[in-house]
Amino acid sequence: MKLAIASGKGGTGKSMVAANLAFTLAWTGQVTLVDCDVEEPNLQLFFPAPVSTREITMPVPVIDETSCQHCGKCGEFCQYGALTILPDRVLFFPELCHSCGGCMLVCPNDAIHEEPKRIGTLSLSNPQPGLKLITGTLDTGSPHAVPVIRAVKEQAAHDPCVILDTAPGTSCPVVEALDGCDACVLVTESTPFGLHDLQLAMDVAAWLGIPAGVIINRSDGKDEETLRFCTDHDLDIMMTIPFSREIAAIQNRGDLLCRERPEWQKDFCSLFLKCRALTGVER
Repeated sequence: MKLAIASGKGGTGKSMVAANLAFTLAWTGQVTLVDCDVEEPNLQLFFPAPVSTREITMPVPVIDETSCQHCGKCGEFCQYGALTILPDRVLFFPELCHSCGGCMLVCPNDAIHEEPKRIGTLSLSNPQPGLKLITGTLDTGSPHAVPVIRAVKEQAAHDPCVILDTAPGTSCPVVEALDGCDACVLVTESTPFGLHDLQLAMDVAAWLGIPAGVIINRSDGKDEETLRFCTDHDLDIMMTIPFSREIAAIQNRGDLLCRERPEWQKDFCSLFLKCRALTGVER
């Protein structure tokens, strides 16, 4: 079972849901929690533990100017504008390169080879029995979030139960994290922005063919518009978490709701059963 926790809007409590769900399920079986919010990962703050880290790289072209005839075929092939051919030199813009390898294939003089370029890191830890935490961290200034997300997903590819905490929004990093998941939980809040971005996130999940349900976080009891939207679009309300100063205080000091208030573990177990019912995938 691969379950994604997503939200169209930032700050809705997506990471809180992912962390508490993984913490709860780890008491009954092996769970892998993957932090796919690689531009700003934060799950390690809730699960401090020794980590092992390795670099994530992507291949980028290197031009041998002694062999290059400046024919321009590599620049013509590149659809991302990463290569510009001048009469006496080749300009390479690594931030635009998508590592497709096409420039190397079309070069008639074998003047291009690839070398690895670091774009981020992958960290692995086991903060408690039954729980594995995989964290992807994009290097500062690098625009290549998708390959980092792909690397951390591959690290968990053969694990039996995987919870992926995605980035907020609906951009390419979110699509990459959602791709291949069995179900998706959309975390929202009862505000105009929350409802607007919930619809965007719902559309992405539907486009990918992933069944989804909704969690309303920080509910003040005035959820009528959100409830109406979910009814109209056949989205199940899987959990409602109240607006609470106590819950906020627990989160703000880096603790977990289910660790501080064990009675909440029943609710998160129920959440997982509802997610499993979306697809019939057995744990």
